[in-house]
Amino acid sequence: MKHHLQQLLTTALTNLRAAGTLECDLPGSIVIERARDKNHGDFASNVALLLAKAARRKPRELAEQVAAALPASAQVAKVEIAGPGFINFFMSADAFAAVVGEVLEAGEAFGRSSVGNGQRVQVEFVSANPTGPLHVGHGRGAAYGATVADLLAAAGFQVHREYYVNDAGRQMDILCTSVWLRYLDLCGEAIAFPANGYKGDYVWDIAATLHRENGDAYRHGAAAVFEEIPADEPDGGDKEVHIDALIARAKTLLGADAYRQVFDTGLNTILGDIRQDLEEFGVAYEEWYSERTLVDSGKVDEAIARLQAAGHVYEQNGALWFRSTAFGDEKDRVVVRDNGVKTYFASDIAYHMEKFQRGFDRVIDVWGADHHGYVPRVKAALSAMGEDPSRLDVLLVQFAILYRGGERAQMSTRSGSFVTLRELRDEVGNDAARFFYVLRKCEQHMDFDLDLAKSQSADNPVYYIQYAHARITSVMRQLAEKGLSYDQAAGLKHLHLLTESHEQELIQALSRYPELVESAALSHEPHQLAHYLRELANGFHTYYNAHQFLVEQGGLRDARLALVNAVGQVIRNALALLGVSAPESM
Repeated sequence: MKHHLQQLLTTALTNLRAAGTLECDLPGSIVIERARDKNHGDFASNVALLLAKAARRKPRELAEQVAAALPASAQVAKVEIAGPGFINFFMSADAFAAVVGEVLEAGEAFGRSSVGNGQRVQVEFVSANPTGPLHVGHGRGAAYGATVADLLAAAGFQVHREYYVNDAGRQMDILCTSVWLRYLDLCGEAIAFPANGYKGDYVWDIAATLHRENGDAYRHGAAAVFEEIPADEPDGGDKEVHIDALIARAKTLLGADAYRQVFDTGLNTILGDIRQDLEEFGVAYEEWYSERTLVDSGKVDEAIARLQAAGHVYEQNGALWFRSTAFGDEKDRVVVRDNGVKTYFASDIAYHMEKFQRGFDRVIDVWGADHHGYVPRVKAALSAMGEDPSRLDVLLVQFAILYRGGERAQMSTRSGSFVTLRELRDEVGNDAARFFYVLRKCEQHMDFDLDLAKSQSADNPVYYIQYAHARITSVMRQLAEKGLSYDQAAGLKHLHLLTESHEQELIQALSRYPELVESAALSHEPHQLAHYLRELANGFHTYYNAHQFLVEQGGLRDARLALVNAVGQVIRNALALLGVSAPESM
């Protein structure tokens, strides 16, 4: 309906301009909004207010002329001018009722649009270091990122979902060294495990696999491993210096080939676990992009060279610094350390440079809220290389805190330090996890109520919505059990019989769905869809409790069944965008 009203207004303005009555350029787009007060109609436009100054006309006078020039439409019952010049539209009952047929005809495609006009958008999300299993914080980023990507695709964007695999750099070296030290433990060596090593039981598991497959091939004595290694933190030393020295010793004792074997065993095991976890969570990617290939391809050197050529890199104390303060960052950033090692930030710059080289119109990064400091420095680097930083959107996802019985939950976990996404999924199920994760804006802190997520009550929004869908399918089963029939075509012909307030409210809700999908996509706000589903489910349950659907009168029965089947279709469509199932029975 919004698009229809936009077309009517465009035609009216074009005709006024052709007649010489309107002497100004037409707007690129006309905004139509739903009226907040039904007394002011169903939709309103402020186009006359926007054009009044350029047209050198009083807004209300211009609004009256635009309204008079509107083409006749069976969907519009009347038009009124309100306030300083708002054009209010009152739609006919048939205009709203027509949405039922539109839903049933379009099916799974209902709600999809071409507003994105095929623009190529890359959405990078999760991208957790493959140094351990995904935790509940990663789960929120996964659910949010996947839903944003699916919403954008539904709005007509060409979406490329990507996971950036940090398979190079210091953290992976720490993991490799941690695995090797646990392996030496299993070989019988007395190992003092470093304070800054990865301590989860999963490291023992990887070490056990390494030992089972290779025996003592990578064994070296503890004395050789720790000889002249600086003291660790518990012994009064620096834990960072200690672990870096152990990494260097591992590389020396193992040699390049053996070190790579240990490294890849840890990487591939954890990355495989992450892939499986996300696939089971309903999260899929077009590409898993390797940081190692980024480095090996020379892209990091290319990015630094571009910054140097533009005069934005200087040397200080043997290190290379990017002058990011010139672009609004709080301080300059090191891109190459004094030992010649390129920083993680240098790889990040190169990765974003390469994203734009691939021809994406827009790039969306979904990061944890703890990465907020990276936003200005990455945008600064893009600006310094001559890219438009406004084409990069960074969406920050706050942490999720689990509660059980009103208290912060302590779930059993093999890591001993965090709750894994797999543990959460095992406890509440994929559907509840996916839905609860997007119930709030991404930048808001989230309290995840485990008891509520598992409850079978109207207070649990997932259960309440899924139960509405199950009820609809049960109505159709009852129809067959009673020997009655349903004629969809007849139902659409008798939609005028749907005069009850519950019916009219449901029809209005269905008409809002396409607008809602578009709004949620463009604003990157999946919670809009989640809240819409709660309202739609509430409207259906209220209708179900107040009226019989399988009435004797065939026309009314078919009309009501057409309406509830349309509701069921929209529930399925919306739940699919959220990555949640629509069960037929509960």
